[in-house]
Amino acid sequence: MAKERRRAVLELLQRPGNARCADCGAPDPDWASYTLGVFICLSCSGIHRNIPQVSKVKSIRLDAWEEAQVEFMASHGNDAARDAYESKVPPFYYRPTSSDCQLLREQWIRAKYERLEFTHPEKQEPYSAGYREGSLWKRGRDNGQFLSRKFVLTEREGSLKYFNRNDAKEPKAVMKIEHLNATFQPAKIGHPHGLQITYLKDNSTRNIFVYHEDGKEIVDWFNALRAARFHYLQVAFPGASDADLVPKLSRNYLKEGYMEKTGPKQTEGFRKRWFTMDDRRLMYFKDPLDAFARGEVFIGSRESGYTVLDGLPPSTQGHHWPHGITIVTPERRFLLACETESEQRAWMEAFRKVVDRPMLPQEYAVEAHFKHKP
Repeated sequence: MAKERRRAVLELLQRPGNARCADCGAPDPDWASYTLGVFICLSCSGIHRNIPQVSKVKSIRLDAWEEAQVEFMASHGNDAARDAYESKVPPFYYRPTSSDCQLLREQWIRAKYERLEFTHPEKQEPYSAGYREGSLWKRGRDNGQFLSRKFVLTEREGSLKYFNRNDAKEPKAVMKIEHLNATFQPAKIGHPHGLQITYLKDNSTRNIFVYHEDGKEIVDWFNALRAARFHYLQVAFPGASDADLVPKLSRNYLKEGYMEKTGPKQTEGFRKRWFTMDDRRLMYFKDPLDAFARGEVFIGSRESGYTVLDGLPPSTQGHHWPHGITIVTPERRFLLACETESEQRAWMEAFRKVVDRPMLPQEYAVEAHFKHKP
């Protein structure tokens, strides 16, 4: 009987919607919440264990199943749960995938099943109201210390500001929603709730690194920033659909990591730098947590004269790492070197994705600015 019940649960995975984790979309879920009626992956099952008042989990293959539990799973399933718990997810709200950090997945799961935010829209006020203020720990640009700073997001003014003191009249920085991006970077920042915010200052990228001890707070900030971007883009592109706008709300970097680089004359030695590929901007930093990039390279499309070559010119000297990459732009060549072959392959793939993508009209304006940079 126990085997038959387990087999019956396994067969439910063949039903539409059940072949992927209900929460992050990972394929072949091995676990189930027998109180919510959803099939989930191992990673998400660990988060469900932390909300036992709402969700109780079992292994589909290893645990014993009671008849009533099997019947409950059969009468529910992932599609039914989505209808019930995700009926009012705002279009701007970030739906995490299996590759996202633990924090985003945990807060998505808690928002759905514990706080019922997507069945009771009034609970979405912290990130839907168009205005948000509060304190975040911000990393100091020069000393690396995290200090509490007051942040104010206002959609009406189209900006995110922060103040060095709560009673300060003037903000230390004003970040325009138009050019703002936010991405969770727990490993880089050294805190599980670490958020990197970037914005353009004089058309150069500026980084700030923040966190909040409360996971819900920092994810609410993240979604409030996405909401502000969404509403800005709706005005900027009045004919665009939600599906067109949502991918533009925030972006993860295509690739990050250390490479060696040499200067424009290619006669000086190679130096190790931290590189970030953000859309068409390749930025390099002395340290991953620097506020400003040492330099930025625009990478356009093949049609505009950009290519990526495997290896370095034969005469190249001064690099310690053996696996070279040459980026050819209409103006010059950039010589880079990776420590391992697998890193080189990953960077080449990231660069080629960008080069193979036709340029958008607004990207030509960005390219022109790069060409006129001193």
